Amino acid sequence: MCAYSKDDWTKLAKMAENSGADALELNLSCPHGMGERGMGLACGQDPELVLNICRWVRAAIKIPFFAKLTPNVTNIVNIATAAHEGGADGVTATNTVSGLMGLKADGKAWPAIGKESRTTYGGVSGNAIRPIALRAVSAIARALPGFPILATGGIDSAEAGLQFLHCGASVLQVCSSIQNQDFTVIDDYITGLKTMLYLESIDELHDWNGQSPPTIRHQKGKQITKISDIIGKHLPSFGPYMEERKKLVTQYKKKVGIVNENSQETTTVNNDKKKPVPTIQEMIGRALPQIGTYGDLDNQQQMVALIDEEMCINCGKCYMTCNDSGYQSITFDAKTHLPHVTQDCTGCTLCVSVCPIIDCIKMVPRPTPYVPNRGIPLAVQPVP
Repeated sequence: MCAYSKDDWTKLAKMAENSGADALELNLSCPHGMGERGMGLACGQDPELVLNICRWVRAAIKIPFFAKLTPNVTNIVNIATAAHEGGADGVTATNTVSGLMGLKADGKAWPAIGKESRTTYGGVSGNAIRPIALRAVSAIARALPGFPILATGGIDSAEAGLQFLHCGASVLQVCSSIQNQDFTVIDDYITGLKTMLYLESIDELHDWNGQSPPTIRHQKGKQITKISDIIGKHLPSFGPYMEERKKLVTQYKKKVGIVNENSQETTTVNNDKKKPVPTIQEMIGRALPQIGTYGDLDNQQQMVALIDEEMCINCGKCYMTCNDSGYQSITFDAKTHLPHVTQDCTGCTLCVSVCPIIDCIKMVPRPTPYVPNRGIPLAVQPVP
């Protein structure tokens, strides 16, 4: 890491190569005080500076080098393109996002330095920045096909690593997770990736989400009986309704037997018909054809929320968020506390995001055309 100086970059790059480095990563993105001193992200926020620095380093060494990019820019693709044109063998996307860690109730910062308890902006890392890093990796991969990308920013599991591979990354970098635990997490991630690739080869598991089987009908993780199949209608899960549910379930289990009632279909895997296990290389860029601009989306293929009333615990969170922050498209029965999604649903998924029961609310294709309700139409003639 240097300031914008040809002599400094050339000297440092040669020193590193002569010391036996296999490759270099140019720090054009550090936010920790470096920008104020003309280094780090001060160099990485200007495409022209990135272009020239990469040219200087390319002319000075023969080993591969990668430019580490800052997400604190308007268009990271422009910066990656400059690194590519400057001769970099690839880029690292991304470094940390500039932020303020936090303030205590009395207004003092944490962390705070010195008697004056002063603080400054620093780099936020870990899984909090994963959406930003995924966006950067996919945007660069779409703009520069085949250009190697070293992904970093919130890789805290094998599944998260696979997301970056799907977005076009060639290599994964892990830091925060190791700091939270130790280097053994890498063994866990490798095992996890192997498992997820193996699962891809089994047709019988096509409805699994990675290593997670389909969610059974449940409440708080416990399998439940579908009351509507017993009495032909739904019952809430609170107060006297809950007592009635318990009685009905007890009677039902006595009738069919608890073993039969709780038995689940198991998936039998036929190893003789197993497909070849895909490679990591086949995963790279897999999602890119589905990632694009808003204009690429088909607004005619709409999804709406569907609430499983058997799984619903009648908390009302879906109704409240839709009423106060959405499109007022969920009604809430005052007596039974059963929510119902109306035809005004626009598929915003607010209700899905707040529901405490996994897969109680699912997004399904809209069965009818959507006719926006914009309220009172504008008058042809102005009202006097």
